[in-house]
Amino acid sequence: MIKLHEHGVYLSHENGIVAEKSCSFPVDKESARKGTISWSILSSHSRSADERKLKIQFDSITSHDLTFVGIIQTAKASGMTRFPLPYVLTNCHNSLCAVGGTINSDDHIFGLTSAQKYGGIYVPPHISVIHQYMREMMAGCGQMILGSDSHTRYGALGTMAVGEGGGELVKQLLGSTWDIDYPEVVAVYLTGKPAAGVGPHDIALAIVGAVFKSGYVKNKVMEFIGPGVSSMSTDFRNSIDVMTTETTCLSSIWQTDEETHSFLRLHGREKDYRALAAKDMAYYDGCVEVDLSTIKPMIALPFHPANVYEIATLNENLADILREVEVESEKISLGRAKLSLLDKIENGKLRVQQGIIAGCAGGNYVNVAQAAQALKHHACGDNIFSLSVYPSSQPVLMALNKKGLINDLMSTGAIVRTAFCGPCFGAGDTPMHNGLSIRHTTRNFPNREGSKPGNGQMSAVALMDARSIAATAINGGLLTSAAELDCWQDVPDYEFDVSPYQSRVYQGFVKGVTQQPLIYGPNIKDWPEMNALTENILLVVAAKIMDPVTTTDELIPSGETSSFRSNPLGLAEFTLSRRDPEYVGRSKAIAAMEQQRVNGEDLYRGYPQLENIFSRLRLLPGQEHITVEQTEIGSMVYAVKPGDGSAREQAASCQRVLGGLANICQEYATKRYRSNVINWGMLPLQMKQIPDFEVGDFIYIPAIKSALAGDLNDITAFVLSDKKPIQQISLYMETLTATEQEIIKAGGLINYNKNQLTNRH
Repeated sequence: MIKLHEHGVYLSHENGIVAEKSCSFPVDKESARKGTISWSILSSHSRSADERKLKIQFDSITSHDLTFVGIIQTAKASGMTRFPLPYVLTNCHNSLCAVGGTINSDDHIFGLTSAQKYGGIYVPPHISVIHQYMREMMAGCGQMILGSDSHTRYGALGTMAVGEGGGELVKQLLGSTWDIDYPEVVAVYLTGKPAAGVGPHDIALAIVGAVFKSGYVKNKVMEFIGPGVSSMSTDFRNSIDVMTTETTCLSSIWQTDEETHSFLRLHGREKDYRALAAKDMAYYDGCVEVDLSTIKPMIALPFHPANVYEIATLNENLADILREVEVESEKISLGRAKLSLLDKIENGKLRVQQGIIAGCAGGNYVNVAQAAQALKHHACGDNIFSLSVYPSSQPVLMALNKKGLINDLMSTGAIVRTAFCGPCFGAGDTPMHNGLSIRHTTRNFPNREGSKPGNGQMSAVALMDARSIAATAINGGLLTSAAELDCWQDVPDYEFDVSPYQSRVYQGFVKGVTQQPLIYGPNIKDWPEMNALTENILLVVAAKIMDPVTTTDELIPSGETSSFRSNPLGLAEFTLSRRDPEYVGRSKAIAAMEQQRVNGEDLYRGYPQLENIFSRLRLLPGQEHITVEQTEIGSMVYAVKPGDGSAREQAASCQRVLGGLANICQEYATKRYRSNVINWGMLPLQMKQIPDFEVGDFIYIPAIKSALAGDLNDITAFVLSDKKPIQQISLYMETLTATEQEIIKAGGLINYNKNQLTNRH
């Protein structure tokens, strides 16, 4: 049972959750808000005198090799001379896949030399995935950690962690702050105990399914409390916690206990333990009540972690539910590829082609160990179905090996691999065309498994817990709930061995800075120059996406595109490639127009349409003297709700390097995507009405630069189309901080930082 409270609640140490409306005695709500664990952490890390306007400085930050090159390049160009706080650079993205040439190792060497030059912490490939290293070596009770990956979540260790785009990490490297309004805090009140065979992914998916569509916890902090917390090991809690990202919450935090203490003691970090608990009658803005004993084995069908069913319910309604997924797949592929699922039904069972247990969600010790125990003395079969297991770190792999569990896995025919995030972002173990993969990983967005519908290839992922994946493997690929097996037992105690980290991790924050020069590979390129905002702008609609939600994977696909992760212009070639293949060409043409304007060339000669556009604009009241010289021209993407998913800043930066000036939407799916849009100098515009403009239309916004410091609730704009009269529309932006306004005016964070550096000198 999962219950969402309509209103706020108080936490009574004696009575549990008390609905705000049922509270029988007066409580000062504003004081009670300060009784949460979240308040104690956020307030202690804020450098602001205003407790409603937070300016957060983090205890440490972290990035993987998909993002750290661009972050360091930006910070270096902004005048950084050393890392002022512990910065962990991991190499768990793209490190195992064949991407051609020396690109992977070039990026990794750049990371190592950066750690040496600036005093960072460098974790080599195959040693650990980003979030497992942070759990094992960095997270501590009452701390805050910022990561350039959306699944930066260490709440089960008492750390409030946040995933943001690289721009926010740059700010921390420059001594600046993460600026947010004090967020609402939602209690996740746990009771009961998970049933045998029910794993953390089952609980996480049940919660995601309950809260995602309504936006119940969007941009809020999820605070896990209640007697049910003690029924789960820290490893188990970690696997639930990392999935809170898929609810679109801002961050998460859990009450700590002796189990947390034991985990930190086991990892040689007992000093990082602190008891964290909400005060009596602490107030929460909402509450998600979860009776753990009622959760059944779950499955999230393609193409979102919120597309959740109990496995038993799916099996009872296979044809009807799978037909809905097939219809959705046709929309996603735009008719360029076909995914069929109904043909995978055999005698009332669904046959899947692949199973994966991997990464920060699935590769934890407790998940792999229970899967191995269940699979012992069985075989995965000699047909199409295959099973791959990626333990989340070298210490986890060593512990599994020491207990004989790796041998048990391998004897079944399962393939055991080293720590790698590939199955979660589309780089490795891509299933066959028209194949269905079941995965204990974090996401199952379209093409997240690595297929290319644009090339006629399409496969899909359903999310399941490692225990049900093991049960399915025992049945040779016929979808099976872990509840159908009676083999679940406690796993052998985990033994942490720190020696791989002591042997291979470069601890530059302790050693300090060196004279080591940065080593650049040929595919590591600087960011191109970007123009400052002019008083007026002329947007050209380069893409219009009317899907209910647009993910960052659609804006910039993951997987094979990662080979260009350190080459801004090379990566930009893939922007919207799986959603609107014509977008890049359109944007380049608009960017060429803007470059000619900047160069002072006669635009009307090359673009007669522009002369007509400006002639029409001069007929508008107050615009009689408008000129092309004072009007920046750039591309724009409209999407209903963009930015669900990854924190990868390239979803915004690729638009920007192609000449993007704005996004227009009904709402931004996540704060982190909106922050990326801002940090890359694009306007985070919104509109309430359904757009009546089409690709190729122009949108003129006068005096936008001046408007940034004024009323953002009503921004007048004009739509110009070849076939229609000029149409006035109303746009708006949510609150911008003073710094964010200046970033947009400067044309992005890089320009803003350069301006600050110049002014200081």
